[in-house]
Amino acid sequence: MRTNTNKLLAGALIAGMTLATTSVFAASNIGTGSVVGSGGLTSNVVWDDAFPGTATGVVNGFVVTARVKPTLNMVITGSGVIDLGDLDPAGYSSGSVDIEVGTNAINGASVTARSTNGGLQNASDANTYINDATTVNDPVADSYRYSSAILGAVDSAFGSFTQAGMAAVEVNNNSTAHPIYTSNKPQSLSVGTDDFTFTVAAQPDAQTLQLDSTMTLLLSL
Repeated sequence: MRTNTNKLLAGALIAGMTLATTSVFAASNIGTGSVVGSGGLTSNVVWDDAFPGTATGVVNGFVVTARVKPTLNMVITGSGVIDLGDLDPAGYSSGSVDIEVGTNAINGASVTARSTNGGLQNASDANTYINDATTVNDPVADSYRYSSAILGAVDSAFGSFTQAGMAAVEVNNNSTAHPIYTSNKPQSLSVGTDDFTFTVAAQPDAQTLQLDSTMTLLLSL
């Protein structure tokens, strides 16, 4: 009797061990996939419960960051000199340059022009100017103007792209920055296809002193 009982107990123990071992391998989640320091990018590695089998772990939520650096460029044709030639009270004398702008700014670009001398300053007499202002030392009102015109070239890939120039405006101080060009979207720097023409014009009064006049122009983006 004792021998038979021992045999039955041994059989029960073997069966229990077999069941316990099988229950461990039946688990579908056999590990985790995680990112150090992420806080929430952790997922289970899932086994397909087969021998031989496969296990798959997918970590979702990785964030990829990047930055596009801003660009803004301007190319002006010519040598840096706008020669108006001999001025005549009978009409305006003018000179111009073509200007190209390129930028990836979301709102486009703006170009302004400002005279550092407030007009055409007499090279021999710093108190005399060709502009429409009058002073005690310079009582003669002349005309000195800036203007710009779009050349019709569009070098932007955006369908809603617009650009504008500026009608003639009198220049008589060294503080006003006149907006000679504006655009509203990014545009390519197509040097061979200029965006606009900037024109400087002057008309002296018949009493304007017969002396050379010079002017320094400041263009800014």
